[in-house]
Amino acid sequence: MPVGRRTRRNLVAAALAVVAVLTSACTTSDDSATGTKGYITGDGTVTVLPPDERPQAPEVAGELLGGGTLDVSTYAAQVVVLNVWGSWCPPCRAEAADLVAASKSLPDAAFVGLDTRDKEAEAEAFVRRYEVPYPSLVDQDSQLLLLFHGIVNLSSVPTTIVIDPDGLVAAFITGATTKTTLVDLVEQIQAGG
Repeated sequence: MPVGRRTRRNLVAAALAVVAVLTSACTTSDDSATGTKGYITGDGTVTVLPPDERPQAPEVAGELLGGGTLDVSTYAAQVVVLNVWGSWCPPCRAEAADLVAASKSLPDAAFVGLDTRDKEAEAEAFVRRYEVPYPSLVDQDSQLLLLFHGIVNLSSVPTTIVIDPDGLVAAFITGATTKTTLVDLVEQIQAGG
């Protein structure tokens, strides 16, 4: 076989290997995909940050789904649960009832949705269908989510970010969560953990 064909064949094989690695990055623990957190994207992993390693939460404010505006800093001194969701996201639909139940079980915590890359009508239908009692910020272009770059895996939807009463990112859940997991986590953070 001429050298030119062999080289081309080797290049094609190498390119296919690169594509395989890149397409599997969503489901593997790869530091380039997840920072140094060491979790598998989207599997419901809970990461709790030690109090002395918690980054300041970014200022999150914007338009609300259904009208009005909200600045998350108005919940100062409370634990804030910020859930990144989209009506187009099957795991978001799967966790919706658990989030609603958790919000009702945690009256001292503030829950806020961050509706990303969604259509308004579909997002409003989602809120009605699951009877979501807390507000959701509209984040059509993911600019609010991008504020958490370097803190959470931005490609994982849903993600739930828990901000402690000092305004620091205390924990996050990558992927869908349950009522029990979320209630236990928030109560731990409310207790100073």
